Formats: sequence, structure tokens, C-alpha cells
Amino acid sequence: MIHADETETGTGSSLTASYKGVLRQKTMFFFALLALLGILAVYAIAAGTYDLSPLKVIRSLLGYEKGAADIVIWNIRMPRIVAAIVAGWGLAISGVAMQCLLRNPLGSPFTLGISHGAAFGAALAIVVLGGGATQSSVLRTTASNLIFVENIVSVTFFAFLGAMAATLVILALSRMKRLSPGSIILAGVALSSLFVSGTILIQYFATEVEIATIVFWTFGDVSRSSWKEIGVMTAASAGVTVYFVLNRWRLNALSSGEDVARGIGVDVERVRLWGMLMAALIAALVTAFHGVIAFLGLLAPHIARRMVGADHRLLIPFASIVGALLLLLADTVGRILIGSGTLPVGVLTSFMGAPLFLYLLTRGYGK
Repeated sequence: MIHADETETGTGSSLTASYKGVLRQKTMFFFALLALLGILAVYAIAAGTYDLSPLKVIRSLLGYEKGAADIVIWNIRMPRIVAAIVAGWGLAISGVAMQCLLRNPLGSPFTLGISHGAAFGAALAIVVLGGGATQSSVLRTTASNLIFVENIVSVTFFAFLGAMAATLVILALSRMKRLSPGSIILAGVALSSLFVSGTILIQYFATEVEIATIVFWTFGDVSRSSWKEIGVMTAASAGVTVYFVLNRWRLNALSSGEDVARGIGVDVERVRLWGMLMAALIAALVTAFHGVIAFLGLLAPHIARRMVGADHRLLIPFASIVGALLLLLADTVGRILIGSGTLPVGVLTSFMGAPLFLYLLTRGYGK
């Protein structure tokens, strides 16, 4: 005869074993994605006009390759690859946080106007505040050689200020007017329009080269970063990721609704304020260093959520890997698609993200 408590104990053990099995599968899946990222990174380093084999790339990474190949790998291609991985990781984390904190699947740095705020700040620094641009006298075979930003520090700083200004406006509206999640997205659309109008107004008074520089800056491009900037982005992404990992239970509670979260002791307003500031910080840094990379912060969290569900214990690491994979893939495709030139990575992420945005508007968001 089987007693009730023995049945419950058996059921509990079965559930625990089942949970551990699922967790083991997800862990293996995570490391499979990590391995895929490594393979793609080696291929991306090898791809380009300078002929390199994956074997030569691996030998160089292990310190066995010297000469021109080593210089090309470490000075030219490796910073770009690492920048794409870190920027994709940061934007994905930012998107995960914004979608949870606003309880809106359309939340992302791009849809909330943060990216356009950064573009406005950059334009302001280039034209009005002396960040200015000039023509290069060295090479004029591509757009990137024809123009460049003279004072990248001030341009990056004002791009960051523009992004943070957009964030603070969104937070103020959300806090003071108690806007619904849908209304916050509409506020982001209005802010985007305002910043775009401001950027156009600045361009109206700019010289031709300054206009070209502004347009070139707004193209998402991961090739601009130095190792120092990559270090700043990596430290910020790691810090923000740790913050959200430590707050994963609060994010899970908030995903179930504000009343539920308050009922179990979560300070919703505090979590939302600090979470949005952290998410905006990393989005602002990435945008300031690389320009507007549209929709990645929207796309990566949704793909990761399809893989592992909405539990932030798993969603945060998976979204990080997916974001890094997507941006590295987009940059690699942009480099090899048209031979000697390079397509802006922001264009390719727009091609990937816009259909998802329309899908969410017409079906997923409505549900």
C-alpha cells in the first residue's frame, strides 16, 4: 500500500529530476550556441580581402603565427569582431530589461527613441559644438575614407547625453503620468520623431561634409571602436548583466504583473527606475560608439524567449549570446556581400528586425 506522503515525495522527486534534466539540456544548448559563436568569430576573422585561412587564424590566436597575417588579425579584424560581440550582447541585455520593466514586447532602445537621441547628440557635437568633420586627404575610395570625425570624444560624449536625455524623458513620463506600456511606446515614437526633426534642422545649417559625416555616423558600424572603447563597453555590459542577474527574481515577479510583484514585496518603482537607467546606460554607450544599430535590442530577446521561455535566469544569458551572434553575423554578411565594400550593419539589422516589429504590432502585441 502506498501512502499519500510517499506519493507526494515520489512526485516531488520526479519533478526535481525532470527540472534538472531540462536545465541540463538548456545548459548544453547554451554551450552549443557559445561554440557556434566561436566558429563564426573565426570565420569572420578569416573573411575579407586579405586572404586568411581559418587554420592560420587559429594559429595566430594561439601565438604561433607572425608577420602580416598576425598584424591584420590583431590590429584590424579582431577589434571589429570583439566590438560586434560586445555590442550585440549589450543591446540584447538592454532589450530584455526594457521589455520586462515596461511589460511591453516592443520595448527596445530603438523603439523608445534612445538611438535617435544619440544621433541628435552626435549631430549637435559635429556641427554646433565644434566636433566637426573634414575631408581625408589620404584615401578616397570609400565613404569611410572620404570623411571622418575630428573630435570623436566630444561626439561620443554628446551622443551619450542625447541617449540619456531620451531615457530620462521616458522615465519621467512613465513615473509622473502613469502611462500604460502601450502609451510609453507611443511616447518613444514621438521622441524619435522629435530627435529626427532636430537632426534634420542641424543638417540644414551644416556644410556638405558635415552632413555626410552625420549620415555616416548614424550608420551602425562596429569597425570604429578601439581596444580602449571595447574595454569600456565590455566593463559596462558585464556590470549591467551582473546587476540584472542579481535582480532576476524581481524581473520574473514583475513579468507576472505589478500587483503580483508588490504582493511578494518587490518595490516596483525602484526596480523599474534603476533597471531602466542600467538598460539605457549600456544602450547609450553602444550607440555612442557604433551609431544606430536598429532593432537588435528587440530581435535578440524575442529569439531567446522562443528558445528558453520568459524565466530571466535563462533568458538573460541566452539573449546575450543570441545578440552577439546576430550582430556578428550581420557584420560578417555586410563585409562579404559586396566584395571590396562594406554594408552598414545597422541596415542589415533593420532588415532582420522590421518584419518582427510588424509581426508584433499586428499579432503578438495585440494578443
